[in-house]
Amino acid sequence: MQALELTDIKDFMNKFLRTDIFDNFLLQEGMITGAASYRIDGRMTGGFYSSEEQEELGIAGLRFLPYRMLRDSCFDLIKGKKTPVSFRFVLLLSPENISRTLAGTKSSFTADDITGMFYNIHFQDQTLTLTTGVSYKIFSADKSLEHEWDRMACQFLKQHKIPYTKL
Repeated sequence: MQALELTDIKDFMNKFLRTDIFDNFLLQEGMITGAASYRIDGRMTGGFYSSEEQEELGIAGLRFLPYRMLRDSCFDLIKGKKTPVSFRFVLLLSPENISRTLAGTKSSFTADDITGMFYNIHFQDQTLTLTTGVSYKIFSADKSLEHEWDRMACQFLKQHKIPYTKL
């Protein structure tokens, strides 16, 4: 796990809310606090989409919706003249991307060993941070996957020209 301060808040928020950079992540949850508080539960509601619709949308078998499907709603809740008091978004890799990441890192872990690989994005007191995390279904003292995930997060931010400093 590592904590990074995202140093250009305006640029990051534009990229987060108005581009597709984070669209392949799943949104586990979001919390936006302004004049009122809004909680977004990214868990897919059973029965809302038919099996055919889930296949068409590429969400069959997912527990959480892709951020791309909720991004506009998040933007609508945040946009305006006043900055929110705080917000928090928990993004995670899809099961498919966890498997791809594990294969790419040549990790000894399997997708069945991993509950999730996360980005926690938090804004409060005019500070924006991104914290990485890996949650396991098993006990392991091996932290190599966490270190690789931390490295990949920094690479992802650099690739998308999102400035940061390590905390």
